[in-house]
Amino acid sequence: MPKFPAFAKPALLLLLVSVLLVSCKKSVAFENEKFHKKYPENCQSNCPEIFIELPIAQGGTTPSDSINQKVLATMKQIIYVGEKPFTSKDYDELSTAFLDSYRRMKEKDPQERFDWEAKVNGAVVYHTENLINIVLEHYTFTGGAHGYAGKHSLIFDAETGHSLTNQKLFKDPKAFADYAEGKFRNKFGIGQGDPLNSKGFMFENDEFILPETIIFEKDGLLLFYNPYEIASYAQGPQELLLPYNEVDPYLNLK
Repeated sequence: MPKFPAFAKPALLLLLVSVLLVSCKKSVAFENEKFHKKYPENCQSNCPEIFIELPIAQGGTTPSDSINQKVLATMKQIIYVGEKPFTSKDYDELSTAFLDSYRRMKEKDPQERFDWEAKVNGAVVYHTENLINIVLEHYTFTGGAHGYAGKHSLIFDAETGHSLTNQKLFKDPKAFADYAEGKFRNKFGIGQGDPLNSKGFMFENDEFILPETIIFEKDGLLLFYNPYEIASYAQGPQELLLPYNEVDPYLNLK
């Protein structure tokens, strides 16, 4: 092993600390956790059930706690029955509340034949030192003609754990929306002077809006419109992928 002069040791120590600080900047780590319940517990087939698999931020730091709280709050908006979301404090309580709602419904109407179902799969789809993007793919069925499937995207400042709204994500949200509308019209063959809804879409007042779900993917920024957002259920979700080399000038974070 080479020997270093004494005067070099402080410099080497400083270099080592610097490397450690840089490597620790991507500070939020995640581990997937699963939650699964069915009613009744000994049910063998056609069971009302709920299955959740999510990335949970580790470490108990302020950014981690902020991210976990936001994901839980969003999950309570996705999985609920009635007029108000459940008040569950964790995913075990949320799972129990969902199945309890089914049990109460069945007690009131024993002839009800629908078996409820809720599935959510979450993943960290993009993670840099500046930004964390978690996507929740979900499906729920509580009776009726069909269930509802969709995606929900949560974008966080990796340093603080705070959610990034469009106002914080884009330098000028209006300018980005104008750019995206042009791309949307090109993809779906809508002339610049033609109404947006001329191709069967359902934009309110025929005015373009950005989707609720924006996802950072490997090859670009995905605008994902869930069913019913701008089109009928039968038309399914609508997607528009925008390359990063075009999107970068509009982003506050690179």
